[in-house]
Amino acid sequence: MCRELFPSSKYLFLYRDVVATAKSVRRISVFYPTLHLLNLFGTFSDQMTKTIAEWQGMSGSNFCLCLDTDLTLGVLFYAVQSSRYLDMRRRGFDISALRYEDLVARPLDMCRIILEFCHLPVSLAELAVKALDVDSQRNSIVSKSVLGRIKDPQLTSEKKAKLNKLLTKYGLPLIGQPNVLEGTLSCS
Repeated sequence: MCRELFPSSKYLFLYRDVVATAKSVRRISVFYPTLHLLNLFGTFSDQMTKTIAEWQGMSGSNFCLCLDTDLTLGVLFYAVQSSRYLDMRRRGFDISALRYEDLVARPLDMCRIILEFCHLPVSLAELAVKALDVDSQRNSIVSKSVLGRIKDPQLTSEKKAKLNKLLTKYGLPLIGQPNVLEGTLSCS
């Protein structure tokens, strides 16, 4: 529908390192009751995870998994979204990706690339970088200052092995391998 209404629109999928995503989801779950319930009840049963996901309007079949580590839910979110992006590309949808880590490492260069990709004036890149310096969630329960106080779960070798099995199921790069999805915009 978006393509029909806005035929000249460009589509970008923003993704982040899988472990960083998993830790972030874990921190955020402290403040969101539904995510907290998913983490809690998902440790008991894959059916509980599926039911809660369906209750939230998501495809339960994608979430029918026992959450056997404190990072599994975040890896699952990453895997479902990343595989959906790759599937869209395979089906011919004109979409590209952007890695959060690239944007943070080289904000000006990446903002120029994004603006150029979207056929917008590259002269806006410096303003875009200034906008990135602002916490978009400031004054909320998920601001950087609030989430920064929550201790991240540790990635042990046992957890890594379990999480890599999940990533393998979705055909995604494993933890410890380069995490660059097909179609990712880059300044290198």
